Amino acid sequence: MRNTMVLLATAAAVLLAGCDDRGSEAVPPDTTSTFIDSPTQVPRDALPKEQAPSAESGVTVTGVRIGRQPGYDRVVYDLGGPGTPGWIVRYADQAVQDGSGKVIEVAGQSILEVQITGSAYPFDSGVEPYSGPDPATDPIAPGIAGVYRTAVFEGTTQSFIGVNADRPPFTVSTLSNPTRLVIDIATP
Repeated sequence: MRNTMVLLATAAAVLLAGCDDRGSEAVPPDTTSTFIDSPTQVPRDALPKEQAPSAESGVTVTGVRIGRQPGYDRVVYDLGGPGTPGWIVRYADQAVQDGSGKVIEVAGQSILEVQITGSAYPFDSGVEPYSGPDPATDPIAPGIAGVYRTAVFEGTTQSFIGVNADRPPFTVSTLSNPTRLVIDIATP
């Protein structure tokens, strides 16, 4: 009897820990600049990062957000459309736009080039594209001078992040529901 009561009390505590005052209502992702989405480990290296997209990927960038966590600043690319994006993220000596070869002026000490592979033109994905500021900035994240976006070219969306440090370590990951590409850049 005592074991059954302990088991029931433990189960109830676990179930209640997952609830909030909104019941079973879905909690949308946090859109404030101080805490964006889920935490990650502090980045440890500045090596290029690459991941292939899912076979059915056809994503369009719908938003760009900047935030800060202890030990790193975060850039989030909100994505709409099917599948999971791939990426190629690496430091570049200059920001050169795919297709045109045009050099883009990017503020900061370093330039982190972000290529989101498995991208689709908005008219193909049916998703409204990002139309916010270019560059996107947020003073809460002093390690990021700006996030510069460019158009989709041959299935890849290209963006540049101006970083206010000499090629600090970074990580790249995706989150789902909704789909996001996340770049975390180490800060001192």
